Amino acid sequence: MDTLIIDSSPKTPKVVFDAEIGELLLEGRSIPENSLEFYIPLMEWLEAYSQEIKTDVTVHMKLEYFNTSSSKCILDFFRKLETISNRGNKVSVNWYFEEDDEDMMEAGEDYNAIVGLPFVLVEQKEA
Repeated sequence: MDTLIIDSSPKTPKVVFDAEIGELLLEGRSIPENSLEFYIPLMEWLEAYSQEIKTDVTVHMKLEYFNTSSSKCILDFFRKLETISNRGNKVSVNWYFEEDDEDMMEAGEDYNAIVGLPFVLVEQKEA
């Protein structure tokens, strides 16, 4: 299965979904004009990937900021990963946030409380 790579823009995050090693990365800002338009290809890739997973899956969420419409798409993304986990595949999420960014830390805590996936909250020094 091909790796999904989408370069970041001022309004959308960098995406690197590597099926071979089971790593999924979203990094940057997620404030697209149309969140569904941006996230549908990610969900379609994840659906195809879910049919042929061969390794543990590690998600790296390194978002600086996301808007309300992105938050729903991110929840849907985690729900799909939860389904994959419920089928017996190991899925873990690393949620990165900058020190003193309580909003992003709390967002990670909120997603952790909502979905049945193991989250690790990773505090990072500001760049």
